Amino acid sequence: MVLPRTEPPRKSKPSDSVAAQQRQLEAFHLPADGPLTTQQGVVFSDNHNSLRTGLRGPTLLEDFILREKLEHFGQERIAERVIHARGAAAHGWFECHRSLSAFTRADFLQEAGGRTPVFVRFSNLTGERGSADTVRDLRGFAVRFYTREGNLDLVGASFPVSFVQDAMKFPDFVHALKPEPHHGMPQASAAHDTFWDFASLVPESTHALMWLMSDHALPRSLRMMGGYGVHSFRLVNAQGGAHFAKFHWRPRLGRHALVAEEAQRIAGFDPDFLRRDLWEAIARGQHPEWELGLQLVDEGRADELGVDLLDPTKLLPEALVPIQWVGKLVLHRNPENFFAETEQVAFNPGHLVPGIDFSHDPLLQGRLAGYSSAQASRLGGPNHHQLPINRPVCPVHHFQRDGAHCLGIARGPVSYEPNSLAQGGEFRADGGEQGFQSLPGPVAPPKLRKRTPAFDDHFSQATLFWNSQSSAERDHLVSAFVQSLARVESAAIRQRAVDNLAFVDARLARKVADPLGLPPPDPRAAAGRAGFRHPPGEPVSATLDRCAELSLEAAPASIASRRVAILVAPGVEVGAMKVLQQALHEHGAQTRVLASHLGVVATSSGQQLLVDQTFCGAPSALFDAVMVPAGAASADSLSRQGDAALYLLEAYRYGKSLCLIGEGARLLHLPVPEGEALPGVVRGRNDPADRLPMVQAFIQAIARHRHWGRPKADTAPD
Repeated sequence: MVLPRTEPPRKSKPSDSVAAQQRQLEAFHLPADGPLTTQQGVVFSDNHNSLRTGLRGPTLLEDFILREKLEHFGQERIAERVIHARGAAAHGWFECHRSLSAFTRADFLQEAGGRTPVFVRFSNLTGERGSADTVRDLRGFAVRFYTREGNLDLVGASFPVSFVQDAMKFPDFVHALKPEPHHGMPQASAAHDTFWDFASLVPESTHALMWLMSDHALPRSLRMMGGYGVHSFRLVNAQGGAHFAKFHWRPRLGRHALVAEEAQRIAGFDPDFLRRDLWEAIARGQHPEWELGLQLVDEGRADELGVDLLDPTKLLPEALVPIQWVGKLVLHRNPENFFAETEQVAFNPGHLVPGIDFSHDPLLQGRLAGYSSAQASRLGGPNHHQLPINRPVCPVHHFQRDGAHCLGIARGPVSYEPNSLAQGGEFRADGGEQGFQSLPGPVAPPKLRKRTPAFDDHFSQATLFWNSQSSAERDHLVSAFVQSLARVESAAIRQRAVDNLAFVDARLARKVADPLGLPPPDPRAAAGRAGFRHPPGEPVSATLDRCAELSLEAAPASIASRRVAILVAPGVEVGAMKVLQQALHEHGAQTRVLASHLGVVATSSGQQLLVDQTFCGAPSALFDAVMVPAGAASADSLSRQGDAALYLLEAYRYGKSLCLIGEGARLLHLPVPEGEALPGVVRGRNDPADRLPMVQAFIQAIARHRHWGRPKADTAPD
């Protein structure tokens, strides 16, 4: 069928596609004002009363306006996605920074400076549509490129590795991870028996388990979350040369995480925390950005790496193949309607463009079979590609006809190929060099249901991940394993899980086993179980000992869009506070003034300071840093308020940056000698000479995101 041409011509500049994609959506906008009508355009004047016989009589069946509203209301929800049901999305563009014509013929990667419109959806893997944002989970990172050669969907994730190697096990993995079917609990959590039963019996999941139990599973913001294509794809150039390709998205704001306890608090206080953060940042004009990176491997060199590129439970360390940063992704516009865009977008890893092809990754191959039928079922039929958010910007011509919700009007008598009636001459698509070409390659017989021996190493990269974590990250990882396994009721399942961890690192396994009251981990028992395919007693070879890129602790980054709470009470001195506020705003951070009540507080100079939020209405978990200005009266008042003192103590425990000015230092109830430095705690006087160094130190502290190694503060203040 032929859909209306709202796209730029094929020879237009790539950047024109960004405006064309927005115009295409605008063509479907509905009026926002005017008289109220039925779906058929009939105006009616009373939307408060149904038609009845007399003031107290029965409602009449002939009230077609009432029936239309109720019938639509009863059917206005579609089935949620089986996985990745809870999501948030945004429009944007991708800009290519250098031509990749040597590696691929994909049109949108040919010209440096060319822009391609994109739509990106972030999502939680596990929870249902109403679950909380900040649960410990793998997250989807799906990017649709509306290229001039068709839609390309890179349906990726926030981890570079999968839990299973073969699509045959993917439904089992999801069934085990989802709420247990007999009582529908727990929601959006891996901390239950069925998941750990599966994971402990499928050791190939171990590497992904390390990521799930790490801080990578608790992003501070979707804007501070990395993304990965997970699978190996192929890039094919105009000469037919092929390279394996791994896709990476690196956030400009750096990769940062929440603390587990903090994430749990936020889930109760603001279940929409991550979605709200993304929406508000874009609305403020602080547009999220990611760099696109590629790891490219000539097919002839793939066997030399020591990492099987077809195994989705393995990553390709940057020390072996450096990432080439080739472009930039910018999200600059929020959706106008959540249902029409975010909910109805239908991603599919089978949506490729010429110059990009599949690999033989068995999980990727299986994904190609499942998405189309799932989207057709969820969106009501085979024509979901005609929905505005799913339409490409390039010309569309095919002979698929009819079906539910067909939006296009196909003209003429022809619905087949070849034909000679449609255009007055013979039309035939029977080979040729144009368009998508599958990369030819040998297929080795015989047919069998086995995996290559290279897939049998389940633990070396899990060990690499563990070795690459900082001391604090290791503590968090151990704590996550303990907390999750503590909720498993079966002692046998807990034992199997820690036995498997003994193959990752003996210290890790003991640290998890001891708090759970389990016997010492026994790797020999794990090796003797069905499903453990690595030869017992044979050492696991490791290509690398550690990889710095796997840790979230990085060099200082931007503080743009970071949130800083300022705690005040009557008598606060605002001189230094105003200077710090101005400097933070100039660096793109946000500040909020908090007090015990809304309204205003009187400053030490008699001015009125406007209060933005209260201590109980905006807990410290929602902020990246806390400032306590000077002022003896203010500090004394805050010290007597349990909410204020606990507020600062929580921020301290979560490793956040603190700025304590003058008497504001009294609020931190810790036995620290005067003058002794604490990581991430900036202390200064309300003195003009101290302000610039204090500003610089506080900004640098916030940029580091978290500060560990502080004296413990596990008790509430007196």
